[in-house]
Amino acid sequence: MKFRDLRAQYDHLKERIDANILEVLHSTAFIGGRQVTELEETLAKYVGVKYCISCANGTDALQLVLMAWGVGEGDAVFVPDFTFFATAGCASIVGATPVFVDVDPRTFNIDVEDLEKKIAETINLGVLTPKVIIPVDLFGLPADYPSIERIAKQYDLKVLEDGAQGFGGNINGQIACSFGDAAITSFFPAKPLGCYGDGGAMFTNDTELAVNLHSLKAQGRSPEDKYDNRAIGMNSRLDTLQAAILLVKFEEFVENEIDASNRIASEYTSRLHDIITTPIIPEGYYSSWAQYTIILPDEKTRDGLKEHLQSKGIPSMIYYPRGMHQQSAYEDMKVADSSLPITSRMTKCVLSLPMHPYLTSDDIEKVCIAVRQFFKGV
Repeated sequence: MKFRDLRAQYDHLKERIDANILEVLHSTAFIGGRQVTELEETLAKYVGVKYCISCANGTDALQLVLMAWGVGEGDAVFVPDFTFFATAGCASIVGATPVFVDVDPRTFNIDVEDLEKKIAETINLGVLTPKVIIPVDLFGLPADYPSIERIAKQYDLKVLEDGAQGFGGNINGQIACSFGDAAITSFFPAKPLGCYGDGGAMFTNDTELAVNLHSLKAQGRSPEDKYDNRAIGMNSRLDTLQAAILLVKFEEFVENEIDASNRIASEYTSRLHDIITTPIIPEGYYSSWAQYTIILPDEKTRDGLKEHLQSKGIPSMIYYPRGMHQQSAYEDMKVADSSLPITSRMTKCVLSLPMHPYLTSDDIEKVCIAVRQFFKGV
């Protein structure tokens, strides 16, 4: 059994993917081919925004938006403490300071009460200028954007949606990557919509921002003259082969995969909710299920279950074993675990089960039986 079975997906899509790859090979338009533009237009329409600007990966996407907004030294960027490092790292790369916010124990997403508290604390200290909130759609579930956008408006902050894991989710029909002032996603292979390498994209309705992002991702070059660089940018392109692959995978994602993942998640929950804490999807929310993450009572139980599953040939993963404030890169900030209690607890209690659209009924049965056996001591 695979944690995320990319081979099963390829076998299912092989004929269409191979044909698209061959088309690129014959065209030799490996950079900036028509498939890149087609993908951007397709994704923008799906998400429901004016512009999709592709780039090399999700981390670059975060950094590019912050660069375009002029975020830098002396600025505070509010990020959830329980997430992948890139969400905080992008702020540090541009010279800003990440401010770590605790998460909601029910959804794993940024806690809006702690967010407002950390913004007020930052203002009162007077050392940093609050500039941006980067909520993360963790494990596929969109963050609480109605509340986040209200807070952002109150404090005059930008909102950058980190939809690296959330592409395909929605809130009352509004698709992930359409929230806030701008959004990003990642096409890392294991993401809900993944390519066969690295890739990312940025989304916005802001025309000026879109123009700046196109420039910054191409070394800061002028739209009128590619040999006139008007800013210091970076080299961050989605290549044509990846775009061609994503066009096939996107069609399958929309038509079948996201619904299949939700059916599998529902099956897990119905079979396991009585013995463990299973994921909660608030009313009106729809997840793309990048991961299916359960909560165990303590670290010993979590590690014991992980070992038991492995003995049965079932892979599992710990997302995440440490919070942002516990990373070595941020140890000089000396942020205490007590200031981020939910994250500090979650790092010891979470475990993600196999989740992908190609899990079979037998796979689901095997996982659920193994989990129940562990708790019954069989």
